[in-house]
Amino acid sequence: MRFSSTSDYIAGDDLTMAVNAAITLQRPLLVKGEPGTGKTELARQIAASLGVPIIEWGIKSTTRAQQGLYEYDAVSRLRDSQLGDARVEDVSNYIRKGKLWQAFETDERVVLLIDEIDKADIEFPNDLLQELDQMQFFVYETGATIRARHRPIVIITSNNEKDLPDAFLRRCFFHYIQFPDMDTLKSIVAVHFPDIKPTLLQTALTQFFEIRETPGLKKKPSTSEVLDWLKLLLAEDLSPEELRRDSGGALPKLHGALLKNEQDVHLFERLAFMARRQGR
Repeated sequence: MRFSSTSDYIAGDDLTMAVNAAITLQRPLLVKGEPGTGKTELARQIAASLGVPIIEWGIKSTTRAQQGLYEYDAVSRLRDSQLGDARVEDVSNYIRKGKLWQAFETDERVVLLIDEIDKADIEFPNDLLQELDQMQFFVYETGATIRARHRPIVIITSNNEKDLPDAFLRRCFFHYIQFPDMDTLKSIVAVHFPDIKPTLLQTALTQFFEIRETPGLKKKPSTSEVLDWLKLLLAEDLSPEELRRDSGGALPKLHGALLKNEQDVHLFERLAFMARRQGR
């Protein structure tokens, strides 16, 4: 099984190599990068490229590792016992399977996405070490051991909001998705907007990279945000001339798609004010 770019996703040589290395080593692929650089979509496209299903486990700050294995609903069992329900005789009726269990019991190999692992408690990755390493876990309530029928392709994403434990990192193959350069970004845009005019695309992307490289910017706009911006530019039918800013500090057209906090908007307003003063 070898991953390659799809018609909907452009993967660079280094990313393609990382995915295939993780598949060969049968280790989880830990993918880091700026928010909006396509980490989650990568897992979906790996599944599409390999022709296998995907199981997605979105992590929140309250997510516990045990939830990925299973949860025992003792409250429901107690309530049913008080009502005389015969289901209480079989404890398995009150076991809710987690995403890892679902991935382990499938009849074919699947992609298992553990999305934004850095949102959870710092102990969360360590609590999954044995299960991801040995591809099995024990269900205490039933006495059963659940073993993976086929080792899933595990993709783990992180926005780098917190450091992950060394013991966990040691078991992963790591890749950092670099922000695409101009040529790669043009290829990505071509997938989504194949009919965009080259002059508009060149003007828009030149302006976009100028914005990203502005000193003092708190949050740099990402790949997903430039795609949203281009969609708006096309919807408004703006020409390259209308898109060009009068000065390097002026706010870009439809800037709300690119600048996502007031500090960055104020930064460009100050730059525009200074540029006007210097132009007098």
